[in-house]
Amino acid sequence: MAEVYFYHLTRTSLPVTLADLLAKCRGRNWRVLLKLSSANRLKWLDDLLWTQNDTGFLAHGIADRDRSDMQPVLLTLSDENTNHAEIMMAVDGCDVRTEECQGYQRVCVIFDGNDPAALEVARGQWKTLTDAGLPAKYWSQESGNWQAKAQKNQP
Repeated sequence: MAEVYFYHLTRTSLPVTLADLLAKCRGRNWRVLLKLSSANRLKWLDDLLWTQNDTGFLAHGIADRDRSDMQPVLLTLSDENTNHAEIMMAVDGCDVRTEECQGYQRVCVIFDGNDPAALEVARGQWKTLTDAGLPAKYWSQESGNWQAKAQKNQP
């Protein structure tokens, strides 16, 4: 069963946080499925990942294109895990369903703490997923560094 990590952004931007988290996942040889909310956001992040990383780019692909099953990081608008990812990341308030979490080691819900609507969506996701019994941790960067502020259903 996946453990769900909620990342409440207050000090760093989404691109910086994603680049860091994706690099850490790739350092562990984990494949990542990254769900976005719209085609415009997908294009924006696709362009950004080629230049955001210390090495100059972060290898990735876009779902529904050639060889999407071979991509270490796959950007998508759907729930299909076509790259056989161990990690799913959801941004922009993308829906994360309980049954969808079963196929992953970890699910990351990343949201902007300066956006009241994003906070409400994340609170709803926390309640839904933890009420279903999924183990979850809430991470905040209020103090400058990421710190676990809450957890539920931990083994």
